[in-house]
Amino acid sequence: MKKLPQTTLRVKISRQILYVIEDHKIRKSYQISTSKYGIGNKIGSNKTPLGIHSISNKIGRNARSGSIFKRRRNTKKIFRIKEINGDLITSRILRLKGLQVGVNKGNGIDSYERCIYIHGTSEERLIGKPASHGCIRMKNRDIIDLFPGVKRGVLVNIVK
Repeated sequence: MKKLPQTTLRVKISRQILYVIEDHKIRKSYQISTSKYGIGNKIGSNKTPLGIHSISNKIGRNARSGSIFKRRRNTKKIFRIKEINGDLITSRILRLKGLQVGVNKGNGIDSYERCIYIHGTSEERLIGKPASHGCIRMKNRDIIDLFPGVKRGVLVNIVK
């Protein structure tokens, strides 16, 4: 029986890139946007947390590209690029759960409670530079491409 490749994700904040790593080799990379407020873990900081996380939930499997999500529910509305929409969560959501107590897990710093996601965005023009409110934003076509290839439990390492 053939062994399935071990997949992990690595978010490199200084380069604004998310790498898909299989069996210790970079298989794919995507431009992203992390927080415009910098790196941090405190609730309410709007900063992107560092450290090892896992994908706890996958949301939006059959949603149309550009579908707008509120509180992790598909509103069935589609954003229009020509509209000024602000910071919308679109297309797909990979919800992250921090795995390191005192770094991204625990009282006042918990990535899961902070609702830190990898998700599509209505602000694709800002991809490649820090622009989010803590999450990891991707172009809609990119999150749709990434989504089926990662399973719940896949590790996500967010580094400077």
